[in-house]
Amino acid sequence: MSTGMNDVSSSARWFGTGHSTLGDPAAAGAQAATAALAGRDPAIVFVFCSVGYQRPELFDAVRAQVGPDTVIVGCTTSGQLADGQVSRAGVAMTAWGGAGFRVRTHVARSVTGRLREAGAEAASCLAGVEAGHKALLMIADGLTGNQHEVVRGAFSVAGAAVPLVGGAAGDELTYVRTYQFHGGRDGVEILSDAVIGVAVGSDRPMGVGLAHGWQKEGDALVVTSSREGRVLELDGEPALDVFLRRLDVDDSALDDPAAFRELAFHHPLGLSRRTGEDIRVVHDGDRSDRSLICLADVPQGALIWLMTSTHDTLLDSAADAAGQALDALGGEPALGVMVFDCAGRWIKLGEAGVQQENVEFGKRLDGVPYGGFYSTGEIARVRGALGMHHFTLVTLALA
Repeated sequence: MSTGMNDVSSSARWFGTGHSTLGDPAAAGAQAATAALAGRDPAIVFVFCSVGYQRPELFDAVRAQVGPDTVIVGCTTSGQLADGQVSRAGVAMTAWGGAGFRVRTHVARSVTGRLREAGAEAASCLAGVEAGHKALLMIADGLTGNQHEVVRGAFSVAGAAVPLVGGAAGDELTYVRTYQFHGGRDGVEILSDAVIGVAVGSDRPMGVGLAHGWQKEGDALVVTSSREGRVLELDGEPALDVFLRRLDVDDSALDDPAAFRELAFHHPLGLSRRTGEDIRVVHDGDRSDRSLICLADVPQGALIWLMTSTHDTLLDSAADAAGQALDALGGEPALGVMVFDCAGRWIKLGEAGVQQENVEFGKRLDGVPYGGFYSTGEIARVRGALGMHHFTLVTLALA
């Protein structure tokens, strides 16, 4: 499903955010939309909310404040943020509009089992977007598995010149069902098992940043056997055995799946890349075949490390990701910044640490508005065909 082009060219450019923790979805939607839009006509509105808020009443409140050409997209999350305000339960909105923006979208449906095809389908919205600067923003269901295939499919259409950014929808880390949103003033669909592509064209620069704050721990390991997101062997041994030994725990650690997942969150895998390490969260261990289960590819033959971090390095990475996006604007002032932060970082930092992270982020942006959500996988590709990340903070700055 595609929308028509939204080309706003008659007013000053703007970027707004809104946030609400009101318990009623209609009231929360109205409060967040009023703050984000402030009576302005947006090219696009992003709606990020916790599970339970994805109700028609929420979108009715947004639709009442937008024009006929406005695109509304978004998803459920594992947390949302807007200009320093952070919530587990609530809704955050980010919107922009004004001169020189072009927005086109496409929805790929029933994507499980055809993720690469779905990524290419979602990226088809780039066709017809003529602008000096372009980016493809993607919102995907976070529970489809092998999310890297979505990025590879999108790359097959976007090519090397168009940066990809975005995130995977969440459900407060319950891993039951996530929702994606797409529509406009005439109606908003509430979907699952979907990938939404948002082609953004602008007559001014856009910049991408990404950072994670993790460092290598111990010796490198070679992935001697893997299948997409499942790591079967490390250095010729069953991967689960190696992982447990490195953590100095035994099989009993798997008796409580939630406790094992929390333990693994603090020791992700770092996958060697030319530009550093891509992070892969270990979500589970399979006793039957002694494998480790991740949600993105860990290719056979790859060099990996267990990774470690400190509170300070995680906080520093927030400012890093913001700074990279700003620097990529080539000296032009930033209008606003979209943020895709990992839900696993929230677990690692804790409630107080997440607030500190947003303080650091805000300091680096120095008054530039920002908003986004906590995801179950982050998309950022500036070069090459790869671009699926975990435990990473991804930013998109608009000039």
